[in-house]
Amino acid sequence: MSSADAMRALAKRFFDAVEAGDLDAVGSIYAPDAIIWHNNGQRTETRDQNLATMRKFIAFAPTRHYKERKVTAFDGGFLHQHIIVADATTGEKIELAACVVCAIEDGKIKRLDEYIDSAPIASWKR
Repeated sequence: MSSADAMRALAKRFFDAVEAGDLDAVGSIYAPDAIIWHNNGQRTETRDQNLATMRKFIAFAPTRHYKERKVTAFDGGFLHQHIIVADATTGEKIELAACVVCAIEDGKIKRLDEYIDSAPIASWKR
């Protein structure tokens, strides 16, 4: 398997796990000292903080899937573009366009930078 193929396979495993709500799998793909940065709020999270954030999102949007997945592998990481579509517990359908850039070390996500179009978030009922 080429390095590019390995990066694409890791991206698929990661986003499939998020889509399925399998936070144990997500946690196993992160390096223990992973840093996750979000453009929405300009904030960083540790691995454990991000898993807690994901847990809240999964509770708010228990059904979700990624469409229009595009993966670009590069030396040491990958870029993943997608639209996440989710059904919220409020009855709303959520669609967010996003781009995620991941740096990989030893087969784990060491850093994840998430860029989302946050405009739709303002209308969510929470």
